[in-house]
Amino acid sequence: MEAMSLNNVKGRRELKHEMSKADCYLLRNKLKHYMEVDPHAGENGTYLIRSVYFDNLDNKVLIQKKEGLFERDKFRVRLYDFNTDYLNLEKKSKRNNLTYKQKCPITAEEYEQIRHGDISWMENDARSLIRDLYWQMNLLQLKPITVVDYEREVFIYKYGNVRVTFDSSIKTSLRNNDVLNSDIVMVETNPDVVVLEVKFDEFLPTVIKQLLQVSDMKAGAYSKYQISRMYG
Repeated sequence: MEAMSLNNVKGRRELKHEMSKADCYLLRNKLKHYMEVDPHAGENGTYLIRSVYFDNLDNKVLIQKKEGLFERDKFRVRLYDFNTDYLNLEKKSKRNNLTYKQKCPITAEEYEQIRHGDISWMENDARSLIRDLYWQMNLLQLKPITVVDYEREVFIYKYGNVRVTFDSSIKTSLRNNDVLNSDIVMVETNPDVVVLEVKFDEFLPTVIKQLLQVSDMKAGAYSKYQISRMYG
């Protein structure tokens, strides 16, 4: 059955698992014989992701994630390999069992305005996602809360539009939202945990499903934001 859409964005299925570094090593060596490595990755096959997540004083986003609500939204600003010249505002939405992601470019100067509470300019901005965040910040008092860093390794399988990602070395800034500061103090969470994410469209090919059968792999709705907030 074809995936539904939200704001003209096609929904995808997303599975998450927590695994050990040992199982990650074994699975990675199997996948590389069947899947392509992400062409955007560096020489070591990985790249760094840094995101700052939005929440309010009541921890609305965090609580909805913990409770596993079927309808929830999460805003973040993201950059790759500490390149502050290329930032995106992203909104990740859950509707039943499908995940929808919308994004638009945002400048470093615009993020700093948001961080310091200067948001009036967002109300009539040409970017619909900026306007959406503006109303969420007004109605729900959302604001950038926590920076999360991690290393990502990606494998791609074109049939079914499958992406398998390994996220490791997850670090948190606790309550510091200075995402553009390369010298911000980051605290490592659990160095032995790797979060495996499997994303696909209407179906997960049998060959990939069989490759993902790994012992001691715990299925669950793991979130880097949720993991980071366990530390503050």
